[in-house]
Amino acid sequence: MNTGRRQTLRILGAGAAMASLSSLGPHAATRETAEFAYVGCRTTKARNARGKGISVYRVAGVGQSWELVQIVEGLDSPSFLTLDRAQKHLYAVHGDLSDISAYAIDPLSGKLELINRQSTQGRNPVHLAIDPTGRFIVVANYASGSVVALPILPNGGLGSVTDLFQLSGEPGPHREQHDGPRPHDVPFDPTGKYILVPDKGVDRIFALRLNGKTGKLQAAAKPYATAAPGAGPRHIFHPNGTLAYVVNELNSTITSYRYDASIAELTPLQTLSTLPAGFVGNNSGAEIQIDKRGRFVFASNRGHDSVVTMAVDAESGFLKPVGWTPTGGKGPRFFTLSPTGKSMYVANEGSDSVVELMLDTNSGQVTASGNMMETGSPVCIVVRQ
Repeated sequence: MNTGRRQTLRILGAGAAMASLSSLGPHAATRETAEFAYVGCRTTKARNARGKGISVYRVAGVGQSWELVQIVEGLDSPSFLTLDRAQKHLYAVHGDLSDISAYAIDPLSGKLELINRQSTQGRNPVHLAIDPTGRFIVVANYASGSVVALPILPNGGLGSVTDLFQLSGEPGPHREQHDGPRPHDVPFDPTGKYILVPDKGVDRIFALRLNGKTGKLQAAAKPYATAAPGAGPRHIFHPNGTLAYVVNELNSTITSYRYDASIAELTPLQTLSTLPAGFVGNNSGAEIQIDKRGRFVFASNRGHDSVVTMAVDAESGFLKPVGWTPTGGKGPRFFTLSPTGKSMYVANEGSDSVVELMLDTNSGQVTASGNMMETGSPVCIVVRQ
């Protein structure tokens, strides 16, 4: 996964209780065979969060429990994480505050060591992404409605903000959620030229450009696409240079777009519900991903507590629902596909669990593996190989 959200390798969060669940000894997996999972957890007591910070786990393979190797405690809600392309450094934004932190990764143990911390000059940063040159990192400040850029220093640390781009627009119809610009995602498109920013508060998807030399941000020639009123676009995924898929949080839908990468123009093609017919409870859309071969799109439902699988028509890019799989917990805020693509890690924030689901790469069928790890308020994970 090297483009858009693929380059950020997203996903769930976890806490510290997994060591007792692992049957692996400390040397059962070598660096050549092990993956390391970095898990961010909400810690803010005002939000009734139950996490401890960033936990580091060794993942031996599909269907096997994770071995805890480190907990970086004393952090304020490390709610989203990303790795640099060399996988030598990890970066975390701290939700409910205004900070981003940088860590060096020990190449053998996978453990983290803090390099430095910087202000994002905004409130509640919720997502971050590294530009294709590896020189800058961009951050979405959800509560203050801005996108900022910070330079990445030679030692992997972060410099101060080089630019702040304030988003604008008329709030949507939802009385509570539509109270001004609320950017929720900042992935680069497959060309690396543009940053597409789904904004839940004004029902727009903004397109920005980053100057790779100066770190300045500016609006693209096509500055935004308009989503359906009340949709609340949350996360976007680019499988290639011609399509994009957006999960809409507030109306529980996925919108397919044709994407013109030359001018960052999104043209809507299709909108489908993420829910099965007949479901009448409360729900909100959360995460969206696509398999490595571009054949299936997946999205999570918080309320229905499921992952929906949709097949992609190779010619049109249209989607067709295949089925829904329970996530084995409540409030699946994020999920990610494993590096092999044969399983899916789901963060059930509401029930304090990480659940592994198995993925049939031919049929797209998702099934329970029986592998579940208890963890406090999981919200994001990245996996290092």
